[in-house]
Amino acid sequence: MVVLLCLQVGFQPVLGETYKRDVVVYGGTSAAISAAVQVKKMGKSVVVVSPDERLGGLSSSGLGWTDSGRKEAIGGIARDFYHRVWRHYQSVESWKWQDMEDYGNRGQGTPAIDGDRRTMWIFEPHVAEQIFESWVKEQEVEVYRNEWLDREKGVEKKDGRIQSVTTLAGNRFEGEVFLDCTYEGDLMAAAGVSYFVGREPNALYGETLSGVQAKRATKHQFQGKVDPFVIKGDPSSGLLARISAEGAGVEGSGDAKMQAYNFRLCLTQVPDNRIPFPKPENYDPVQYELLLRTLEMGSRHVFGKFDPIPNAKTDTNNHGPFSTDNIGMNYRYPEASYEERKKIILEHEEYQKGYFYFLCNDPRVPEDVGKKMNSWGLAKDEFVDSGHWPQQIYVREARRMVSDFVMTELHLRQKKETPNPIGMGSYNMDSHNVQRYVARDESGMAYVLNEGDVQVNPGGPYQISYGSIVPKSEDCLNLLVPVCVSSSHIAFGSIRMEPVFMILGQSAATAAVLAIEDKASVQEVVYAKLAARLTADGQVLQLVRSNRVSRGRGIDPKSLSGVVIDGKQVRFAGEWVESSSLRPFVGSSYFHDENGGKGMRSATFPFLAPNDGLHEIMVSFVPSGNRAGKVRYEVKHDKGLVKIMVDQRRKGDRDMIWHSLGSFVFRKGEPYTVAVHNEGTEGYVIADAVQVIPLDR
Repeated sequence: MVVLLCLQVGFQPVLGETYKRDVVVYGGTSAAISAAVQVKKMGKSVVVVSPDERLGGLSSSGLGWTDSGRKEAIGGIARDFYHRVWRHYQSVESWKWQDMEDYGNRGQGTPAIDGDRRTMWIFEPHVAEQIFESWVKEQEVEVYRNEWLDREKGVEKKDGRIQSVTTLAGNRFEGEVFLDCTYEGDLMAAAGVSYFVGREPNALYGETLSGVQAKRATKHQFQGKVDPFVIKGDPSSGLLARISAEGAGVEGSGDAKMQAYNFRLCLTQVPDNRIPFPKPENYDPVQYELLLRTLEMGSRHVFGKFDPIPNAKTDTNNHGPFSTDNIGMNYRYPEASYEERKKIILEHEEYQKGYFYFLCNDPRVPEDVGKKMNSWGLAKDEFVDSGHWPQQIYVREARRMVSDFVMTELHLRQKKETPNPIGMGSYNMDSHNVQRYVARDESGMAYVLNEGDVQVNPGGPYQISYGSIVPKSEDCLNLLVPVCVSSSHIAFGSIRMEPVFMILGQSAATAAVLAIEDKASVQEVVYAKLAARLTADGQVLQLVRSNRVSRGRGIDPKSLSGVVIDGKQVRFAGEWVESSSLRPFVGSSYFHDENGGKGMRSATFPFLAPNDGLHEIMVSFVPSGNRAGKVRYEVKHDKGLVKIMVDQRRKGDRDMIWHSLGSFVFRKGEPYTVAVHNEGTEGYVIADAVQVIPLDR
């Protein structure tokens, strides 16, 4: 890529030189580049000291299926990034391997392409890299790559302030304020700032979701009791590979472990752009015996997270009980030396390459799985300088700063007030599995379980405090930490999303410039000035908590026969959006799940039966191509509970919008319900009205 080469040539450090700038940003992540852009926009000098060659961190290393949560909470420089993605894909030339109209519009909690807001949330890795490089070029940001902090003696401090940082190459960077924008928090740690590694016990901050989570770990779990021993039923034969001999631990207790890492791979089925999965140098099929047993028991989970990105590619993530997450192999990573980290990363790479090679080539793999997996391969036009494999491993969490203010589950759920907000998050409190262990049932039979997976909606967008990126004053007076923020394990599980890192990078940079202008420590930055500047620059600091999109006049419920349940009578679980943009509908509006919060949103329509005997149950919604194809309805009737699957893309049985769920027996005056769930759906789930029509008169 020409831009990348020019920039590298233009900013080659002279070994052993000293560089003095107003702000020194350490890291090459999306937060780092966002921060540097903001400093330049505010008229100060800045240098990015990046250990990485490729800029953008995970955003340019395969994580193109953005975990955005509520897009309304994303503003400022982060919003500009997703606007530039949208702008890129407006060009016909951008669609080389797929026509735009064939791509679809499915995203993670939001449509991939939002034409109204001129943003796009799903993208190819090289597109993200181009955008970060374009920012650097436009703002003339000084970037030194492959510059690794000397973690033992490279941080010079005086009177509580960092004076300079020195890299292993011998280059020294002086500044007024420093930003640690790495995923690992290396500068923060080397500067003597307090931090934590692992999971806090629930009791520490009054939480429910940090610490050991064995009971809650129902997702990405083994279905059925898979024998853990090399010889089934024989403990003396030892455990299969990738199973810990330790127990899960006490529920809710803390430990030094963390959620698993993996690489976010860009795959394709397009023959002209596909590279077969390579055989790793140290391939060992024994490492995948547990995977084989799950497949032999009927599991087909291995294709569950091949999320589509443009040009017939994927952002492929972990899915299921045994997948690309290398559970339990990252515990030493945060504190490890650079050489030790390289070994850990290589082990993860060989594990994940071996995972796909095993599925494609081992003769014991079920034929249908092997055949389908062999239709996939690495995208030839991505990561061309690293064997089509991403350079950045997904460090889901490492060190987390411990400051005077700690973001916790209670702040995300808005049970505690969050002071001095500098941005917002909204994604689920999400932890991948932390460990794989042996459990025993009541009869003493041993089987395998995963522990640590948590996926809980905080209840909507939440604010992130300035205090969470500022160290304790006794630790350091001129350092800001917008990635390894002061938060609990489970709070970080939501904060750790790439759009949020861009938001916090911009906010940290703004605070850095204000601290320089006011000759103040970062702890002394006047929040009113900070908030005013952030707001002026488009940062979203709060949202009015309203789910209403629009309202209109629809079919009068009183004009319909039988019992009609609509509007305020409906009981909603989770966050639903009220709208009237597609007609017809019943009453003043209908609701949809915003194509998000899957498995966490439902709508229940309660009613009293008007007669004894048989009644037909009708549900209303306007069909559309962006609706969900397999929506589960549940009807509680006199004989029990029945589940019905409905395709909300198809026209109804009557007047286009009315769809029959069937006929059921009810008793007059007794309470019953009809419910709609969004679990396992792809596309928008609609909840409008239910009509109960007596048939026995």
